[in-house]
Amino acid sequence: MKSALKKQIEEMTDDEIGELLRRDYTRRLVQYRMLDDFHRKKYSTNYDAFEKSDIIQKQNYSFEVESDAQEWELAIDGIRTMEKKRREIAGGD
Repeated sequence: MKSALKKQIEEMTDDEIGELLRRDYTRRLVQYRMLDDFHRKKYSTNYDAFEKSDIIQKQNYSFEVESDAQEWELAIDGIRTMEKKRREIAGGD
């Protein structure tokens, strides 16, 4: 399988590879934005305000809130990363 995949990639043009990456980055960006939106609605705030208001401590470090905070932080980082990668693919560094 590895050699078949390698051959297929080698036969692709740069534009085809760029489009494939762009679609993957867009798909992942949508997932991260959906997570961000879910947590914004759940906590009625954005991530920065959530962190500054120390909701985790106010909720007595509950597993749910700590887990949400970690997931939300990953989503915010993922949004930034995917947006950067999409700009790089488009040539807009």
